[in-house]
Amino acid sequence: MEKVKKMLPKFCGFLFFGMMGTFVSAQKISYQVNSQTGALQTLSIANDPQKMNWLVTTDGSQYRWVKENYGWGLGYATQVKGNRKEKVSWEVPVEIKQEGNEVVYMAGDIRICVKRKMVGDELVEEYTFRNQGEDEVVLVDIGVYTPFNDNYPGSRTCINARTNTHIWEGENAAYINALRMGGYAPHLGLVLTKGAVKSYEIWERGRDKGNSHTRGIITLNLPDLQLMPGKEYSISWCLFAHKGIDDFRQKLLEKGSVFVSCNKYVFEKGEKAFIELAAENSIQKCVLKKQDIHIPMKKRGNLWIAEVKMEQLGENRFDIFYGEGKQTHVTCLVIDNVDSLIKKRVDFICDHQQMKESNTRKDAFMVYDNEKNEIYLNNTRNCNPVDRDEGAERVGMGVLLAKYYQLHPDDHIKTALLKYAKFLRNRLQESDYKTFSSVDRKGRNRAYNYAWVADFYFQMYKITGDKQYAVDGYMTLRSMFRQFGHGFYAIGIPVHLGLQTLKAANMNVECETLKNDYIQVGDTFVKNGLNYPASEVNYEQAIVAPSIIFLLQLYMETGIQKYLDGAKQQMPSLEAFNGNQPSYHLNEIAIRHWDGYWFGKREMWGDTFPHYWSTLTGAAFYLYAQCVGNNTYKRRAENIVRNNLCLFFENGKASCAYIYPNRVNGVKAGFYDPYANDQDWALVYYLGTDIHIYTGNPSVLGGISF
Repeated sequence: MEKVKKMLPKFCGFLFFGMMGTFVSAQKISYQVNSQTGALQTLSIANDPQKMNWLVTTDGSQYRWVKENYGWGLGYATQVKGNRKEKVSWEVPVEIKQEGNEVVYMAGDIRICVKRKMVGDELVEEYTFRNQGEDEVVLVDIGVYTPFNDNYPGSRTCINARTNTHIWEGENAAYINALRMGGYAPHLGLVLTKGAVKSYEIWERGRDKGNSHTRGIITLNLPDLQLMPGKEYSISWCLFAHKGIDDFRQKLLEKGSVFVSCNKYVFEKGEKAFIELAAENSIQKCVLKKQDIHIPMKKRGNLWIAEVKMEQLGENRFDIFYGEGKQTHVTCLVIDNVDSLIKKRVDFICDHQQMKESNTRKDAFMVYDNEKNEIYLNNTRNCNPVDRDEGAERVGMGVLLAKYYQLHPDDHIKTALLKYAKFLRNRLQESDYKTFSSVDRKGRNRAYNYAWVADFYFQMYKITGDKQYAVDGYMTLRSMFRQFGHGFYAIGIPVHLGLQTLKAANMNVECETLKNDYIQVGDTFVKNGLNYPASEVNYEQAIVAPSIIFLLQLYMETGIQKYLDGAKQQMPSLEAFNGNQPSYHLNEIAIRHWDGYWFGKREMWGDTFPHYWSTLTGAAFYLYAQCVGNNTYKRRAENIVRNNLCLFFENGKASCAYIYPNRVNGVKAGFYDPYANDQDWALVYYLGTDIHIYTGNPSVLGGISF
């Protein structure tokens, strides 16, 4: 499709040459409209030295499958007239006025008018849906494309020119906080000022469409609309630049929206929740409802606060009705008891997920199919057998049992652990400690495996006092460094635990050797800084967080300042992955969006909120709090690991990921995947960070034991 090409004038210190469409600028928000579709094709911030486009390019140049039909503001719906349903979309305008600031489309009987205007430094868009037909029309499954540039071409590009897009589908109080991946301002915000957003969808995900390196096309879902002839419905939102979460929150309030929060989002039965709604302007009435129960809210200045005793197990959704007919919500989870939940999970692993029969895999911890109520033998066609095998991430079950045993000694658990230790050494490792993911040893030699297996051995030394486990842990790590060098960003390298174990086992020479290895790794991480090397994903939270965790532990072991400085440099990039939405699925949960495909039974792409590796950020925050004395990070760490408890159920079963969006590629989502696979690392990190339950005997875990 041919576009109008214009030579554009100099603006804010740089030149745009050969850009297509109509260019509009202001001090802060700048945008460009596609002259053929009427959609936004660029969205930038005028004072941004990186000249970042916050939108995916929709001409096929960035991703060949992302074409102009995905332009910002275009969309689709299902039109219902009587008993007839028809899928409709708006892609080609019937009219464009004011250089793209007023665009009209037709979708079935519905006229969609898009108006744009600058208000100060900010862009305001309004979308009006009007029934032009002679019959009543119901619109369902309405989606408006908002293709934020949320993808991973590589760390250098990501840090400067890609966004972590944090979405809150909070009805009338919906918003999007698009944070530059590097964590430095300016960032982009979107706040709904009229109408409602009820959910969001993801499009264009697939193994042949960016694989794990793109989040896909984000689409906002509007409420179903019932329009009589001549009637209309409008939504509007404001796009603005901001400096970070505090500035973002303040600007939401200034624009008439509200910001909802809770003291935490996962509760034990009987605990009290304090739900808070903040507003810039005084709201005269505010009511909290849970199903049909009205809960009083007290007004304190511009805050409305409700105190709720959490008694009902499971998800608790609280709807908040405020102002003149407006609504938003907060979502919490209530569990019976954390101790009990973890015990049930540990018992379930021992009783149901350790192989009882098999010549080659006997005593392995395996994936469990919650639908079939049986171990999954990895014997059916799937997207990647490596992610369902008897090793690799599944080692987390062994590490969990080992850490739990140190808190609650039990012969049943110890027996399972001793059997598993033999399985690891004899079936997954060669004599030189080369470590595989499966007993056939035919898969690739995966570097990640080594740190996890070493962690398990070191835990077993603490349980048994058997020096051989200390040797096994040491030799496993030495094998990793020998094969992969000192520049691999492994997850969970046991810095403190490893050195502590070797000292306790009187392996002083080995301890010094391992420490020198760690120093080489730390020096590499410091030298690389934000230039993270690509791994199984080009750039992700599980590269940044392990780097910080490693550097902080190394600082605590050596006292060398450069390691703390290196961690500090990377912290903004890690924090940018986390959102602040009022839901246990989202609050402080890192953006991840591929794990449900690789590790789940449904093999579904799309946002995994939570995915257990979000607890890595919790570990980083927890260690950082100890290093710099900032308890805010400790509280954030506790929130992260607590929110991940939703992956574990009262019957001892678990889920590898929650697939969060309303739909992915048109398929309904919003479910816990039926595979219990690798999620037990979340409990490992819970035991490493929580201070409420296990403070009675912190030495039992040896202090920090990540």
